[in-house]
Amino acid sequence: MSEDTETHARLGEIGLTNFAPYLMNRIMGRYNAMIREEMADVGLTTPKMRTLAVLSVVEGPLIRELAVYTVVEQSTLSRALDQLQTEGLIRREADASDSRAVRVFLTDAGRATFETLWPHMATSAARLFKGIPDEEQRAFVATLQKMLANIRKHEI
Repeated sequence: MSEDTETHARLGEIGLTNFAPYLMNRIMGRYNAMIREEMADVGLTTPKMRTLAVLSVVEGPLIRELAVYTVVEQSTLSRALDQLQTEGLIRREADASDSRAVRVFLTDAGRATFETLWPHMATSAARLFKGIPDEEQRAFVATLQKMLANIRKHEI
């Protein structure tokens, strides 16, 4: 029987607390809520925060790549980029090999803004793993990486 045709237990049989996608959504909802106030204090929304976070570690991605990394729809990302550029936190440049493509870079002000938020993000992430040994944390992250590879649509 293929994956597409095999019979799966019903959600009521599994239960919400045993359904990984539900748990992942709950966890990320709580994580985002934990840092929302700090984001607001520095004038950031979730798409803007994700953009600054990605740009702090990925140098000059194309906008389409940035949309994948940030898990933000391109139309929403475009509005966030407009605001971030107006605020002087990012800059956009035409790609050297394709003038129709645009790369996005973090400015010094953008890096400083992200560095203000990072301790709150790190503390919130650490809170997720409270009481979980390092070995289990590493195994969990490795499992998430495998799960992402299973569903990945993009190379990144």
